[in-house]
Amino acid sequence: MFSERTNWTLSQNRLAQAIEQVRASGAKLFDLTVSNPTRIGLSYDSQVILRSFSSPESLDYDPQPQGLPAARQAVSAYYYTHVASVDPQRIILTSSTSEGYSFVFRLLCNAGDEILVPKPSYPLFEFLADLQDVRLAPYSLLYDHGWQIDFTMLQKAVTARTRGLVVVHPNNPTGSFVTQGERSPLNGFCREHNLSLIVDEVFLDYSLDAAAIGMSHVGTAAPGRTVERSSTALPAAQKSCGTFAANDDVLTFTLSGLSKISALPQMKVAWIVTSGPEAEVAAAMARLEVIADTYLSMNAPAQWALPTLLDQRKTIQPQLIERARRNLAELDRQLAQHRTCQRLEVRGGWNAILRVPVTQSDEELAIALLREKRVLVHPGHFYDFASDGYLILSLICLESDFAEGIARLLSHVGN
Repeated sequence: MFSERTNWTLSQNRLAQAIEQVRASGAKLFDLTVSNPTRIGLSYDSQVILRSFSSPESLDYDPQPQGLPAARQAVSAYYYTHVASVDPQRIILTSSTSEGYSFVFRLLCNAGDEILVPKPSYPLFEFLADLQDVRLAPYSLLYDHGWQIDFTMLQKAVTARTRGLVVVHPNNPTGSFVTQGERSPLNGFCREHNLSLIVDEVFLDYSLDAAAIGMSHVGTAAPGRTVERSSTALPAAQKSCGTFAANDDVLTFTLSGLSKISALPQMKVAWIVTSGPEAEVAAAMARLEVIADTYLSMNAPAQWALPTLLDQRKTIQPQLIERARRNLAELDRQLAQHRTCQRLEVRGGWNAILRVPVTQSDEELAIALLREKRVLVHPGHFYDFASDGYLILSLICLESDFAEGIARLLSHVGN
């Protein structure tokens, strides 16, 4: 009766079952997986946000496949703050980055074609690919005193059916940016194999370098060792290359949205920016416009509110960055007493990765932490880590919950 593309395993896994049991018991849960910014005590300008949805223009139905001009101009202005010139005519508004991915996958791929995706990374790609009848081909991010793209693996992964390459900048959960030294090889690889570049920049604004680089207890490639680094000592090749929204070397689709930029996931505003060689951009935009016109998913009130909602990032982002930096500092403080565990380098985003001794699978460890310590973490395999010994922690938790949760975690695994 149902399609093969939705033939997923829908039963709860053991960790989900354990979470349900602990919550049903009413016990205090120290949730170190928090990702919903609307429920972590941030100070929003609620009056301004709500008032932005009262525009009289919202009552007029003006179907614009790419999105209303005023909204696209606001997105263009956002990129201007990143020193990138983006023509509003090269912007397509979508309801979410997930929808943006689906548009791009449909644009580039026939059924059974392939998209290269990083590993580790967020597990959403698998579901998006299934729904678009696209196959995913993983390539590795290597960790050795910091994360880097495995270009050797990229060359091995590409086939005659590969149509695009996804990079997440910065990656979720590794927090690693594409560096200046990696950008040119990425473009060269795409030119060599006639691929489009698909860049997810939802966490672009959340750089943690000032706090995260130069601290002790940052893990190296070998367990049990630490390395101390200085942010001022980073060579140019290891510095972030900035936004890809004006990347003209190859056909590039840059995705982002309000969910992270302004910590407003419920507002459902995102976009695709197309850049690259002029002829390829024109052809891509013509086809994307038809795709967008077919769905007409963006609602007018959110589009008219977009300039105001984007402006909210100026007060929201400092709160989130400060929260992440304080929690990262607390994690390092506690790790100083637990030399068997290290955190891996994180340069951006909302997560940190903790490397722990491998005495059981990451899933078993996560379940034990939940049942015995009332601490919830994500096991590494959730993000496609190739081996056990990794836990993913949210850096945007309430600081008191984070500190207590880490203390409980380390009392279980750090002795």
